[in-house]
Amino acid sequence: MNVSQALISVSDKRGVVEFARELAGLGIKLLSTGGTASLLRDAGLAVTDVSEHTGFPEMLDGRVKTLHPKVHGGILARRDLAEHIDTIAAHDISRIDLVVVNLYPFQATVARPDCALEDAIENIDIGGPTMVRAAAKNHGDENGGVGIVTDPEDYAGIVAELKNGSSKLSYKTRFALAVKAFTHTARYDSAISNYLTSLVGNDSGDISRQAYPERLQLAFDKVQDLRYGENPHQTAAFYKEPGAAEGGVAGYTQLQGKELSYNNIADADAAWECVKAFDTTACVIIKHANPCGVALGATPLEAYKKAFSTDPTSAFGGIIAFNCEVDRAAIEAISAQFLEVLIAPSYTADALELVRAKQNVRVLTCPLGKPAGALDYKRVGGGLLVQSADEARIQLADLKVVTKRAPTPAELQDMLFAWRVAKYVKSNAIVYCKDGMTIGVGAGQMSRVDSARIAKIKAENAGLQIGGCVVASDAFFPFRDGLDVLAQAGATAVIQPGGSMRDAEVIAAADEQNIAMVVTGYRHFRH
Repeated sequence: MNVSQALISVSDKRGVVEFARELAGLGIKLLSTGGTASLLRDAGLAVTDVSEHTGFPEMLDGRVKTLHPKVHGGILARRDLAEHIDTIAAHDISRIDLVVVNLYPFQATVARPDCALEDAIENIDIGGPTMVRAAAKNHGDENGGVGIVTDPEDYAGIVAELKNGSSKLSYKTRFALAVKAFTHTARYDSAISNYLTSLVGNDSGDISRQAYPERLQLAFDKVQDLRYGENPHQTAAFYKEPGAAEGGVAGYTQLQGKELSYNNIADADAAWECVKAFDTTACVIIKHANPCGVALGATPLEAYKKAFSTDPTSAFGGIIAFNCEVDRAAIEAISAQFLEVLIAPSYTADALELVRAKQNVRVLTCPLGKPAGALDYKRVGGGLLVQSADEARIQLADLKVVTKRAPTPAELQDMLFAWRVAKYVKSNAIVYCKDGMTIGVGAGQMSRVDSARIAKIKAENAGLQIGGCVVASDAFFPFRDGLDVLAQAGATAVIQPGGSMRDAEVIAAADEQNIAMVVTGYRHFRH
């Protein structure tokens, strides 16, 4: 069945004039409303206002425009039922075969810091979702139905199909558009629910917005099915948050290599978040979600060599991330080790040429950035934990010296470096650092003193000099025993949150052993 008439009423007007012009060129009649009708008419297109079509004026400040049998009868009449076609003909209702509608900008409105409840309510679309759902429901079958277009990105494909199919849309296309349309309205309603259930009022009638709604609706789009999950007996898929700000690993582009696995993506995320914490050239090597080597350098090559030297054994089969363009010299060094994933903002042309020799290595690019206000989610049995992102960024001015000896300028710089690394190490975390590189990393232990011992063992196994290094602890020392291990290893300065009942005991232990200690007032548990 040919498309004979289209109803166009859009909030997002990208490309709509060009699209409507193409439809008109195919002999398709155009119906429209309000601002969209004016825009099309100003572009020289012949447009019939919906009010003229229905014989009923728009009213109530535009709240009632399309809620009329001449609109919804034309959309909902089943094309395969003679009774439906006879009924609309008897009531002088013409078919509407293509509905082009997207909704009031509710999400953009409530995202504004100054958004008032009245503004939010006025941006809740009523007629739009009704038309979208009606058209999507009546997408029909192989004999005909209604096409529903909610995304300007679909305009070009629809025009091409109409031209190639004698003004017809295939059932496959109509079904795909209907699925997209129902998703569009579901997410729109979810945004409304999330906003309204985040509002709280008091007896005076004042309304404020809380950070976490009472009813939380989430939306994600599937990127791909994965071969399996963390283990081969588990199934898995990767989903991306629609409209997510740039900077997250989900925004990657894969340049070469095998398909990413569940663990590849999880570890790449850990590597990418860690390497973005540094403002100068840095390299991070991740193994099983923990940094096994992190370093700064004047060049990518220097940063990589220092990071790799922290723990060459654990680096085998790891994920390597850079926060800068990667050059050929760094790739030459990296090519000597086995790795799963390489991720950076960009690569030089000769670096990419060289890495192609390792065809199985997954090479990714990802834009730098830190999405502001992002939330962290953790699934638990029957529920979901939601929290704000751990965005505490400690600077020199935030550090409080609590020992008799103050750190040297060099120790202070290494402390800040170590502190940033510790944030990305699973708790309990102890990180030994010196000269802008990790010396030893103790991660994920039930006892903080064991993490301190493991970090020391790793440094010794790598043949690295511990004497004179600094240490970061992601949380306070509950007893002095952990501090004593660090002192015995040769550490000269410690950065930690503070806040223990035994802070005085720990500080006294540091003074006994001439260790400089600073506290941050923040902890960085990572589970």
